[in-house]
Amino acid sequence: MTFLKYVPAAIMAFLAVPAAAQDEEPPKPVTVSGSVGLVSDYRFRGVSQSDEQLAVQGGLTIAHESGVYIGTWGSNLSGWGTFGGANMELDLIAGYKTTFDDVTVDVGATWYMYPGGFDNTDFIEPYVKVSGTMGPAALTVGAAYAPKQEALGAWYFNGTSAATGFYDDPGAKGDNLYVWVDGAAGIPNTPVTLKGHAGFSNGNAGLGPFATSVAPTGEYIDWLLGADLVIPGTPLTLGVAYVDTNIDAAEAAYLQPSFSRGQDGTGSIAGSKVVFSLTAAF
Repeated sequence: MTFLKYVPAAIMAFLAVPAAAQDEEPPKPVTVSGSVGLVSDYRFRGVSQSDEQLAVQGGLTIAHESGVYIGTWGSNLSGWGTFGGANMELDLIAGYKTTFDDVTVDVGATWYMYPGGFDNTDFIEPYVKVSGTMGPAALTVGAAYAPKQEALGAWYFNGTSAATGFYDDPGAKGDNLYVWVDGAAGIPNTPVTLKGHAGFSNGNAGLGPFATSVAPTGEYIDWLLGADLVIPGTPLTLGVAYVDTNIDAAEAAYLQPSFSRGQDGTGSIAGSKVVFSLTAAF
């Protein structure tokens, strides 16, 4: 799961801790939270999913006091791969979260689906996240493992096959491992929170059905450095982040032309980019 999806909610919770401590009302058995936002580029694990263009995103989570929760999150797509249908990603999420002293453990799964699109591009990915605080910083370490599925298989061995629509190995299945660490720390006496992320992907070195891929070069690293500003008296958060990967032009060459903006075969949608966001949390 992408770090940018959860930053606004995490920041709001982080900054709200002092106020929550003073609230004497008993917690509700069921809570509903969510966010809607606009980003200048939808980056999933460092790779643009919106052809480096604007994306509208939103999510909703329903949590029970037992720790069980369900949720959904969606975004428009463009450019990378061909999902068909609404050109939309819709994630269905379910899990269980519990706290031991100051450490929170979150276990669940995300079903990545593309409404009206091709069924063999959908896949499920279980995850586990452990979070806590270290001084002024909130830290999260996570791992997500997607077992063998057609959506993760190497159906195309290179970009030439993808461009001509010729499957080298139709029906192939693959798996994918993603591990990451996130960090956030509020600057004292300000509404600003600094954030960072680093992740490692290990999966199929090829293109899946309809030229999609979770780990397009097999193995790569992505990272993010940025800051968020909570606008006082509003539910709005302004964000800016520098996003990059270690996928270079030579490693991505066999993915072209679909791995470039506008699918013109030049540049890369995994290159460095400054991403802006405006999010409203509730």
